[in-house]
Amino acid sequence: QVQLVESGGGLVQAGGSLRLSCAASGRTFSSYAMGWFRQAPGKEREFVASISWSGRNTYYADSVKGRFTISRDNAKNTQYLQMNNLKPEETGVYYCAAARGATMAVRVLADVGSWGQGTQVTVSS
Repeated sequence: QVQLVESGGGLVQAGGSLRLSCAASGRTFSSYAMGWFRQAPGKEREFVASISWSGRNTYYADSVKGRFTISRDNAKNTQYLQMNNLKPEETGVYYCAAARGATMAVRVLADVGSWGQGTQVTVSS
């Protein structure tokens, strides 16, 4: 089982930036893919970005391509999400996710084996 703890959320104006972090423990970090999902009020949880265990492959939702960057530091057991040019509609709770098994990425809910507790991101207009 993997334990995940997010940090870095907060309040930012539209067009601003935030960097989320997710610290992992419990399984060898470099052995599984990681990802980020978000959930806006009243909406379903949705995929944002994912990264393979090695960091060589990254995947993004179309809505964030070119503005968000996912990365990981296997030596620090931590993944990151750099979010630039944030929009008010991206307000929500952002969740760190660890892959279930040996899947290459976490892009749908069924790929996820463990969730973090979530961190609130609020983008004001």
